[in-house]
Amino acid sequence: MVNPSSPDSSPERSPSISHVIALLALAGLLLLLDLGGLGLTDRDEGSNAEAAREMLETGNWVSPTLNYEPRFAKPAFVYWIISGSYLLFGVNEFAARLPSALFGIGLILLQYRFLTRVVGSTIALLGSLILLLNMEVIAINRMVLTDPALVFFTTLSGYCFWLGISQEGKNRLYFFGFYMAMAMAMLAKGPVGILIPLLGVFTYLTFARQWRRFGKVGFPVLGFLLVFAISAPWYLAMFAMHGDAYLAAAQANTTGRLANPMEGHGGTLIFYIPILFLGFFPWSGFLPASLHQTLKDWKQYRNGEHVPTQEEGLALFAAFWVISLFLFFTLSATRLPHYIFPLFPPAAILVVLYWSRCLNESSPPGLRVSIRILVLIGYLLGLALAAAPAVFEELLEKITSEFPAASQLNLGFIPVVMGGVVIVGTMMVRHLTSSEQHRDQAFWAAGAMIGGLALLVILFGLPQFSRYFIAPPQELARIAGYNLGPEDRLIQFGRKRPSLAFYAKRKVFQVNPGEDTKLEAATAGPGRKMIVLQTHLRSRLPPSVREYPVVLERHGFSLLSSESLLK
Repeated sequence: MVNPSSPDSSPERSPSISHVIALLALAGLLLLLDLGGLGLTDRDEGSNAEAAREMLETGNWVSPTLNYEPRFAKPAFVYWIISGSYLLFGVNEFAARLPSALFGIGLILLQYRFLTRVVGSTIALLGSLILLLNMEVIAINRMVLTDPALVFFTTLSGYCFWLGISQEGKNRLYFFGFYMAMAMAMLAKGPVGILIPLLGVFTYLTFARQWRRFGKVGFPVLGFLLVFAISAPWYLAMFAMHGDAYLAAAQANTTGRLANPMEGHGGTLIFYIPILFLGFFPWSGFLPASLHQTLKDWKQYRNGEHVPTQEEGLALFAAFWVISLFLFFTLSATRLPHYIFPLFPPAAILVVLYWSRCLNESSPPGLRVSIRILVLIGYLLGLALAAAPAVFEELLEKITSEFPAASQLNLGFIPVVMGGVVIVGTMMVRHLTSSEQHRDQAFWAAGAMIGGLALLVILFGLPQFSRYFIAPPQELARIAGYNLGPEDRLIQFGRKRPSLAFYAKRKVFQVNPGEDTKLEAATAGPGRKMIVLQTHLRSRLPPSVREYPVVLERHGFSLLSSESLLK
């Protein structure tokens, strides 16, 4: 369906060194600045960082563990990368998050290189900045998650597919990358690594009527054998080691997540609509119009009225990819904000191609609606940030039940400044976009707004959040780890916090209020016992444990010890 043609060899189709340097500098600033300043959040960050630490400590590079028990939820690839980071930089928050940041920087450069090849370096620069300058991409690539690696490889897979199906020559090389990247994505996060690119590919091949061409140039049989050869050995090793226990866990974390909400992560069918519009802001304002226009043009292609160029075909592929991923994750029973992260790269392509049209036409279709959507989201977000101190005070009693130190937090004027940045930035983008003469400046105003907001959050918001919401129990766990010997025990009483094992560098016995028998068993036997808990929960301990002396208190958390630290 697409008119294949070799990429132009003009300078515009070659990467610009100045563009690459600028992207590296900006991505490095937003993704690496104070990367280790925030304590590990629970549950995912704490679990992933600790699983990698235990892998390094035990030397078991095949079967991951968490709290020294088998962890089947994620494959080992990301843990291997994090463990390597620990070897270089030590076991700390920066080293744990560094692989995510590097995958994020790699994703931005991949976006630039791909778009340069297809539509030229100028549009490629804008499309890469759109992908970088939104809060979801910045946030996810600053966290210890498997998603940054997953999205890098699924995006690489999708882009290799497009280059293979749309261009003559070197098809097999591109399709080799298509299958190999899928295999690596599967090693990063399981079968969803294959599913994400295939959702876009299958939808495009069906609606663009390209199955016959794919069968000729895509070597699907050999390709999926390659996927199996790369990804299967680790899965087979896990099955050999753990048998049915691994199969049951693998099923629960794949099809089980689709059929039933896991760990309370449900939500309604509209769950991802606000996530997408807020997480991809301000570019999300232009996404509906770009999708609508692309699907409208597809009707002309389907009826044979027009043969799409590579740029138009790419927009069609990106549109089908975004829609299929959004529908898939919407219909899945388990929903989390970062699950739709894989659709951000093709969404950025759609928006930049539509924005290019806005710069070349005085009144492009859908622009007024796009401005209204952008303004609505921007004003709501800005007002919500500005109102955060008042909302915080209203909910303080409920918040302090889980985070006792929150009562000592003074939000001050920072949220108001953040809200002002968003509102003023939105007003500027609206004004500049409405003016045909100054429309090109609207892009830079939007990018500056998000970049400024991100820096405010990183420099002022996250340190406060870490100090009062994250750090207190982690500081106590670290102190306990220093003072406990190999035969001693650390017990966490209350809500499960996997990050405490990372800071204590030892196994943590988790006990919930009301589990007196379990607590008595954990405190039985020789050796010192230490307990980390919220101070107000001490009254819920059994009498025999309640009398443990308090070693240290920190912002509403207490560390108890069965023996004095000084003998």
